[in-house]
Amino acid sequence: MRRGQKTSAEQVVLKLRQIVDPATGIMREAEIFVAVLGASSLTYAEATWTQTLPDWIGAHVHLFRFLGGVPRLVVPDNLKSGVHKASFYDPELNRSYGMMAEHYGVGVLPARPRKPRDKAKVEAGVRFAQSYILGRLRRQTFFSLAECNAAIAAMVERINAHRMRRLGTTRRALFEAIERAALRPLPEQDYTFAEWRLARVNLDYHVEAGGFLYSVPHALIREQVDVRLTARTVEVFHRGQRVAAHERRHTGRRHGTDPDHMPSAHRRYAEWSPERFRRWARGIGPETEGLVIAILHDRPHPEQGFRTCLGILRLYRGLDPGRAEAASARAVALGALTYKSIASILANGLNRAAPPAEAVPVMLHPNLRGPRYFH
Repeated sequence: MRRGQKTSAEQVVLKLRQIVDPATGIMREAEIFVAVLGASSLTYAEATWTQTLPDWIGAHVHLFRFLGGVPRLVVPDNLKSGVHKASFYDPELNRSYGMMAEHYGVGVLPARPRKPRDKAKVEAGVRFAQSYILGRLRRQTFFSLAECNAAIAAMVERINAHRMRRLGTTRRALFEAIERAALRPLPEQDYTFAEWRLARVNLDYHVEAGGFLYSVPHALIREQVDVRLTARTVEVFHRGQRVAAHERRHTGRRHGTDPDHMPSAHRRYAEWSPERFRRWARGIGPETEGLVIAILHDRPHPEQGFRTCLGILRLYRGLDPGRAEAASARAVALGALTYKSIASILANGLNRAAPPAEAVPVMLHPNLRGPRYFH
């Protein structure tokens, strides 16, 4: 390859079936990501648990770090997690995969389905990797992915140091001579995997992401937004502008609320207020009003209970008031202050059962011996 010519990397995935979970003894299957440079045939490989987007993108990050630079173009296999629609001229990439490519300034040209010539270099490299890597590791058993990757890294070094008969030199030497200078420099920081989702802002000015709720400015109620999730952060974008950023929650309360996002007065949405829900509940009966009060009191901010109250409104619509009152009383007695719990009470007819007694035995089981056994 002449200096300045475009550098390309081609990738496919192989399978490895000899990693044992030390806790269970179960054999797990891993994937092997293989990449081959276009001119030197310099090869990179690593094992991942899956072909899903986080592992796929993570393997690209490790590849670029291994090369010490970024090629102008990558030609990946037609993987569904990275490519929505394969096309030689105008491929549609997954948004997260496209953001990774943008971060590194690399072009992506996915191979077409059933067109091995689109990635002929890597097809040959894969056959060599199958015989060289899998062939030499087939009798070894690994007990972690890291242990497996250490062995693969040693095999990769041997591949790249192997003298090719036809050219009389090694892949590593050829890479240093003709491809190293053609690589673009790495960015200052590695790409951090992020997942993008579409969401609509709820009445409580929160969006749901990963099972937790995060606030946005209250003026965006009912607006559609883009949510970007990383392992540590949650960012919300509206029309391309970032409107909220939160530390990602994995445990604890479901709501992450920025006080600056809370409305000082609900001018446009004044009808959605705690008093409105209490008035509606009072029209059904005192037990339902008590349930609404308990729900709103249970949340850090009353607005965060609006969706639950609205859901109960829909559940009770057309329902006999007596049954609704009984369900509300049952929910308060159990401390079941969520939409799902009340729906379950109605679906299973628990509103007709007697409320739980104050004193309940710790355990009832026919195999337990009572005090009479010892007389």
